[in-house]
Amino acid sequence: MNDVTANGATAKGATANAVTMYWRPGCPFCIKLRTQLRLARIPYRKVNIWRDPEAAAFVRSVADGNETVPTVVVGAHPAMVNPSVRRIREALRP
Repeated sequence: MNDVTANGATAKGATANAVTMYWRPGCPFCIKLRTQLRLARIPYRKVNIWRDPEAAAFVRSVADGNETVPTVVVGAHPAMVNPSVRRIREALRP
């Protein structure tokens, strides 16, 4: 499982520049963000919420009970639901 906490809505032990994207197959918003992250050369880790029940529970904990994806966690920053690449870049700044 991916180390996440529902309380803090951040990945445990994540480094300042670690990007984790929670997604599900067939989500057009996920496809768009994945493409934008690749084009921006921002490395990220993908977590499929349909294959990982704990990840799905995490997403529900930060998305008002919904499994809204993409949900992104950058280091110790709070989780972002359906963020733009710009917002992710801002979270990556020191």
